Amino acid sequence: MPDTHPFRSGCPISTTLDILGDRWSMLILRDMAFEGATSFSAFAAAEEKIATNILSDRLARLAAHGLIAAEKDPIDGRRTRYRLTEKGWDYVPVLLEIILWAAKHEDTLSPPPVVAAIRADRAGFLARLRDARAAGAPGLRG
Repeated sequence: MPDTHPFRSGCPISTTLDILGDRWSMLILRDMAFEGATSFSAFAAAEEKIATNILSDRLARLAAHGLIAAEKDPIDGRRTRYRLTEKGWDYVPVLLEIILWAAKHEDTLSPPPVVAAIRADRAGFLARLRDARAAGAPGLRG
């Protein structure tokens, strides 16, 4: 009987890397959670300058794995809007831990008030972040 398991192994770290282990997927999730990005053009405008063909592939992969949902823009049906699903939001605490690790060990541009807020109350920070995205508030950088 052929192996139908879609991942390299059953290891949870390996499985996660199979889904998110490229250099772009976590940045897309970052932009959605922290900046409120919802459009292809917003992701393409990020400072890391992802190529459009790679961006298309990563958005499709994230949607296929249920981390994001792609929906027609209610104002302009030719455009697609992206949003984090519950599964995607469940990954955001991992991003918070990565931010804290990098802020502790590397010289990053993480705003000190954001790092302090995450350190002080991760759950509260995450709740405020979700509320801000639900309300369409601007991201942490603007």
